[in-house]
Amino acid sequence: MLPPSCFIRNPSPTFLPWEWKSPGSRGGCSRGTTSSVLLSSPSQRPVRCALLGAGFAGLSVAWHLLQHSSKELRVCIDIYDEVGIGGGASGVSGGLLHPYSPKAAKLLWRGAECWKESLNLLSIAEAAWHSRESTSETQEFDQELNGFIVRRGGILRPAMDIKNLNVLNDNAQNCLASCRIEPIDKDTAQSLVPKLCVPFNTAFYMPKAVNIHSQRYLQALFLACENLVKELSTSGFGGTKLCLHKKSVNKLLELQGEYDAVIICLGAKADMLPELSGRLPLRTCRGVIAHLQLPDNIGEDYSDHSPSILSDAWLAIQGPRSLYMGSTWEWKSRNYLPNVSAEEATKALQELLPKASAIYPGIKDWTFAGARAGLRAMPPLTPHGSLPLLGCINDLVGGNHTCKYWLFGGLGSRGLLYHGLLGKLIAQAVLLGNEDLIPSELTSWRRKSNS
Repeated sequence: MLPPSCFIRNPSPTFLPWEWKSPGSRGGCSRGTTSSVLLSSPSQRPVRCALLGAGFAGLSVAWHLLQHSSKELRVCIDIYDEVGIGGGASGVSGGLLHPYSPKAAKLLWRGAECWKESLNLLSIAEAAWHSRESTSETQEFDQELNGFIVRRGGILRPAMDIKNLNVLNDNAQNCLASCRIEPIDKDTAQSLVPKLCVPFNTAFYMPKAVNIHSQRYLQALFLACENLVKELSTSGFGGTKLCLHKKSVNKLLELQGEYDAVIICLGAKADMLPELSGRLPLRTCRGVIAHLQLPDNIGEDYSDHSPSILSDAWLAIQGPRSLYMGSTWEWKSRNYLPNVSAEEATKALQELLPKASAIYPGIKDWTFAGARAGLRAMPPLTPHGSLPLLGCINDLVGGNHTCKYWLFGGLGSRGLLYHGLLGKLIAQAVLLGNEDLIPSELTSWRRKSNS
């Protein structure tokens, strides 16, 4: 096992933490008077937080804990992930990011805020990545898939049936100015993607939508967390410690007495913790993504400026001769392994290629270059849509604990959109010990679980 990667950091001043009270408000966390445990001065011990999981949720929370804690507070963050940065479903994500519902004529829940926060984290990660010191490791990473973190070629979505056409038209009429939707005709669509099939002579183009290289983005966001406390380390209030531990936590009780707060960001693996097993309203779904490349002996390529494609099977463009195609949906799977067998890859191609070729026939000239998989944690359906699960879960864990346990899970297939805003919300709730800072629609699942 590699030794933990530890860095001494200082957070920026924004919020002052408050006392965590005994159960009485939602989840037993409410705002009160300052506490000697949490309100720290240079002469007092630091506040220790454990983050379980180093995917979209975990790294967003880490960033916001550092960004929004007060200058008087020394926060020590330990991130636990047995694989490391982006080792779970987040690192396998296809990375297509936009704020719209794929099945209804509306923005997703708080779509404008989520979109803004996601773009902000992407900019932070890009800045950290471009300012890093060059090493043999980063040079090797740069050579993969042209070295991009955010590909800004937009996303194109042809209308496939009348219902789909009506939904997309309504979305176009009520779109965000920062992520507009432009209805375009067949000729215009084919000027963006030659030979694209446009069954109803209309496609919908989102020029500001982006395609993220998920693994590289997560590496860069972790680097941004490191840089944040480096830059503020001269403030004179002592250091904040950030450590990545490549190890798993098998029981929450293992952490008892070590931390003031434990934030569980494990996705589908949260159900493997004995204290939470069978108690979370999550559905699991394994998705396989295929990597395709255009052979060297075929001259036609996909323009480096052409958009990615959304349809029954999406195409996330990685470069003129490289793309990802996804994704399959295997419900109730318990297979967490990212490796894909030859049999599973063949089955995925048989499912995905006909869907992709119905929109982009040229995909038949591309060759299979590998596959990867992730197990998504799909949240329950609510009146606001399928929303992630947030909140203080001491009541689920049970017993009398000196720390507070929090959950940020169920990002499902919209993790990139939700992770920025929700990571910010739960970080603020943890720092202030106040679950009321989290919208009630994100915590209502827990009250149902206890009923």
